[in-house]
Amino acid sequence: MSPRIPKVSEDFLSALNSRSQDIFRKLVERYLETGEPVGSRNLSRMLDLSLSPASVRNVMADLEELGLIAAPHTSAGRAPTQQGLRFFVDAMLEVGAVDERERKEISKHIEGSAQAGGVEDLLTEASQLLSGLSHGAGVVIATKADLVLKHVEFVRLDPFRAMAVLVGQDGQVENRIVQLPPGLTTSALTQASNYLANLVVGRTLREARAALKQQRAEQLSELDELTRKLVEEGLATLSTTSDSSLPTVIVRGRANLLNATMESDDLNRMRQLFDELESKDGLIELLGDAEVAQGVRIFIGSENKLFSLSGSSVILSPYKDANDKVVGVLGVIGPTRLNYARIVPVVDYTANVISAMMARKARQG
Repeated sequence: MSPRIPKVSEDFLSALNSRSQDIFRKLVERYLETGEPVGSRNLSRMLDLSLSPASVRNVMADLEELGLIAAPHTSAGRAPTQQGLRFFVDAMLEVGAVDERERKEISKHIEGSAQAGGVEDLLTEASQLLSGLSHGAGVVIATKADLVLKHVEFVRLDPFRAMAVLVGQDGQVENRIVQLPPGLTTSALTQASNYLANLVVGRTLREARAALKQQRAEQLSELDELTRKLVEEGLATLSTTSDSSLPTVIVRGRANLLNATMESDDLNRMRQLFDELESKDGLIELLGDAEVAQGVRIFIGSENKLFSLSGSSVILSPYKDANDKVVGVLGVIGPTRLNYARIVPVVDYTANVISAMMARKARQG
């Protein structure tokens, strides 16, 4: 990953000489590794340069004045601020390739899930995988896409109701209840099923409804009055009940963030984050942002209002459908001291595998 360095980071780079940059980099890397503030004595031991702790302290004072590091609580050491972490991620983070073992693990699990189930199973597996690989929470936020249909069938439940079984080209199955016209016979129900089954193939419900309006009168006249009524009213009902602008959210690994070592305030903030995810607040805006983003996005602390209260870092990457359209984002929620260098390529690779699997399922459908 070699993103364009934002102007703020360019300003910091111009303000720091090579020695200051080296000290800052080592401090952040040590902090991300341990989660503990770093002191000047430890830093001087880690540096290739022969600098005394006093010289390192002077540089750290300059870094603190710039707002890149700060002393948490009463600690003698220093930790990167949110602004410092953003500068590190934008200007200094070196991201390599995904470890070969992890590549195989990701591909194996996602391909297996793609063969065994539908799209939601695929996304759930991705969320679970990302949680396990990052030791954080894996999250998938998906648009509620209109189902592209392969088959529709009515199954009578009683004299007045039937269950419409909708089968998508991606293998997804949805069941909806529709009302039957009084007096509809079993043969008429079968005729309506056959008519709709031919009409919907390769179309969404909305598209099938539009196609029905364009059907020539003589084609519809092949159906008796009650059958035609079921086709028209049933399709209208199914189209209406399929509309949903709220995204689907899948989160796995909450326990990795809600652990006994967190302070009570941290726990409450993290629980509120999960509540907001479940209530879908802010997700549509996040998905809209993903559509124009180039690759992996990293939000640190308060940079995204959805995650600001929890003080987390979030690494997200968009994934696409068979038409190369962004249909969701997936990634990792964790503490600000995430191992960015390792997790960024894992998230990116997982998004690419999911996109490839969704394209394959569409072809197979």
